[in-house]
Amino acid sequence: MLHLKLWLLLLCQIIDLSKGAQAKQQCRLQLNNDIATAPSIPTSVVPTSPNSSTPSSSSSSTSPAPSRTPFNYSEGPVRGVNLGGWFVLEPWITPSIFEATNDDTVVDEYTLGMKTKNYNETLAMLQNHWNTWITEDDFIAINEAGLNHVRIPLGYWSVPLPSSATNTSTSISPYIPGAWPYLLRALNWAAAHNVHVILDLHGAPGSQNGYDNSGQRTSDPQWALNTQNVTRSIDTLVYIAQQIGGMIDILELVNESAGFFSSEWASVTRSFFSNGYAAVRNAVGDTLNIMIGDAFLGVDAWDGFLTYPTGVNALMDNHEYQIFSIPELQRSFSEHLAFTCTIRSTISSFAAANIWTIEGEWSTAPTDCALWLNGRGVGARWDNSYNGGASNGSCNGWTGNYTSFSSEYKTFLRQYWEAQVDIGESAQGWVYWAWKTESADEWSYQKGLEGGWIPADPTQRMYPDPCSNSSGT
Repeated sequence: MLHLKLWLLLLCQIIDLSKGAQAKQQCRLQLNNDIATAPSIPTSVVPTSPNSSTPSSSSSSTSPAPSRTPFNYSEGPVRGVNLGGWFVLEPWITPSIFEATNDDTVVDEYTLGMKTKNYNETLAMLQNHWNTWITEDDFIAINEAGLNHVRIPLGYWSVPLPSSATNTSTSISPYIPGAWPYLLRALNWAAAHNVHVILDLHGAPGSQNGYDNSGQRTSDPQWALNTQNVTRSIDTLVYIAQQIGGMIDILELVNESAGFFSSEWASVTRSFFSNGYAAVRNAVGDTLNIMIGDAFLGVDAWDGFLTYPTGVNALMDNHEYQIFSIPELQRSFSEHLAFTCTIRSTISSFAAANIWTIEGEWSTAPTDCALWLNGRGVGARWDNSYNGGASNGSCNGWTGNYTSFSSEYKTFLRQYWEAQVDIGESAQGWVYWAWKTESADEWSYQKGLEGGWIPADPTQRMYPDPCSNSSGT
C-alpha cells in the first residue's frame, strides 16, 4: 500500500541514517505508480535536531483516493496552480514572516537562516508555516476548482541528500532544513484528491538566478560558475527521483536559470539539462516525465533539444509575465491582451515541432505593485518607487484586497485570465502563479475564484476566442 511506503519513508527521515550502508539501503524506497489509498499521516513527533522535523496532521481525515492513472500529456490539457511561497519563501507572498524578524536585512530564506538569533524559534516558525500555509483543504479546493495539477517549488536545502548520494558537499548552511516530511505529506494529499504534481527544483546551490525565489537574493549568483553546484544539483534530482519519483508526475530540473547572464551561463544550463536528464533516466527509467525551462532565452532557443528519440517524456516550461520592465507596464489593457495573443503561435508551434510545452508560470497581475514583489525593501516600477521610470500613478486599487478593485479592472483580469489560458491550452496547458498570497489578491487564484474574475470551471468563457483578431491566431 502506498500510504505504508510513504509512512516508512517518513520514518527514514527521522532516524539516524549514519548506521551503515545496509540501513541506508533499507530506507531507499521506490514509490512507483501503485497509487491506491493515501490517508493523512497522523504524527505529532517533535523534531529533536535540524534534520528531523516531522509534520503533524492538519486535517482530521483524508478520504481514500481513487486509483490514479498517469496523466496523458499528449492529450491534456494541464490546468494547475503553483504552490508558491510554501517550501521556498518569497517576501511578497508571505510578508508577515519577514516582518516578524524585525530585521530589514532578512530578505530571503538564506538570510533568514544566516541572521537568526534563535535557531529553534526560527525552525518552529518555519514548521508552523509548512504546516499551515497549504493544507489538505487546499488540495480539496484545487480539485474542486477543476484543476488537475500543482507545481510545488522546492529548495535543494530541503532535500535530505546523504553523503552516499553525492561526491560534493551536503552542507546547506545557513538554510534551515525540515520541509521534506511536509512535502511527503503533500504528495499524499495530492494522490488522495487526484491532483497531479510537478516538483520543481526552485532553489539550486549557489542560486541559479540571484532572485529571492531561488532562496538567495544576490548580485553574484554562483550556480553555473561552480561545477560542484551543478553536480550537486544533478545528484539532488537523482535522489528525489529515486525516493519519491513514483509520487510525482513531472520533475523539473531547475527553475528559471538566468541564461541571459552570459553565453557561459546559458551553455552550462544547456549541459546541465542534458546531463540531468540522462542521470535521472539512468536512475529511474523513462516513466517519470522530466521538465526543462527556457532559461529566459525563449522557447525557440531550444529548438531540437531533447526531442525524440534523444528525449522521452520531456517537457518545456515557459514563463510569461508583462510587468518586470517599464515598457511592459506602460501597456494599456488592450495592449496587454494583444501582446499575449502574439505568444500563441510561438508556443503552439514549438510544442508541435519539439516537446510538450506548458505555460508553467503566469499571472493576471498587470502591475508590479504587490508589496516587495521586486524584493523586500524594494518599491515598484509602476509608481516610480523603484528603477526610476515614468510613474503610471499610484498603486492604490491595483493590489491588496480585491474589494478595492474597480469593475473595469476586474473585467480586465477576467479577460487576461482567459487569453493566457487560451495560450497555454494551444499547447499542453498552464500552471498559474500562485494559488494564494497573504496580501496581493491580483496574484491569487484562490482570491480570483472568490472575486469572480477566475471561473469556478476553468473551461468556462465569457470572452471566447480572445485572440481571434490577433496575429497570434
